[in-house]
Amino acid sequence: MTSIRPINPGFREGDQVVLALGSHQGTCGVFLRIRESGDWADITENNGQVRHHPLAWLAHAPSASTTSRRQ
Repeated sequence: MTSIRPINPGFREGDQVVLALGSHQGTCGVFLRIRESGDWADITENNGQVRHHPLAWLAHAPSASTTSRRQ
């Protein structure tokens, strides 16, 4: 059977992420894990809540050093 899921979505536990899409776009957090389905991920949001979101909505957050160079 062929799967269209990415084998390695490029996220590791502890990565800083941001919701790039969806109704909570712009929410920042820390990547925890991919859920069993493979399509969703758990993240710890900045308010301390652990929530799950579609993996396709996540993007790596800009690093602090990148942000400070832009200012």
